[in-house]
Amino acid sequence: MEKVKRRKDDGSFLTKYIRSFKHSVDGIVYSIEQEINIILIMVLTLMALGVGFMLEISKIELCLVVLSMGAVMASELINCAIEATVDLVTLDIHPLAKIAKDCASSATLILVFGALFVNGIIFIPKIIDLF
Repeated sequence: MEKVKRRKDDGSFLTKYIRSFKHSVDGIVYSIEQEINIILIMVLTLMALGVGFMLEISKIELCLVVLSMGAVMASELINCAIEATVDLVTLDIHPLAKIAKDCASSATLILVFGALFVNGIIFIPKIIDLF
């Protein structure tokens, strides 16, 4: 099979890597500027990390907090990408477009519940011990 050349294939390895990294940063910047949920997730992540350091959580607990919050943030970015792709295809209100957007959003919601569960297991006992 013949390899299909794509725009991202132009340039040296370093040039492609730098370009790819820049596009990733562009996605984060866009989401911060346009998606309120990303800002909320970032604020909650910083709060969880701050409380974690104050409560002196273990390294493993810190890793679990970071991974759970990172998963929520990554899912929200994927949700944003799916919504933009659907809007690229059609701006009409269509049942299939609604399903795609709702399911992408639901994936993030499920990860939010998972993160709340993980963070609750870590933080609630430590907060109770303070009193």
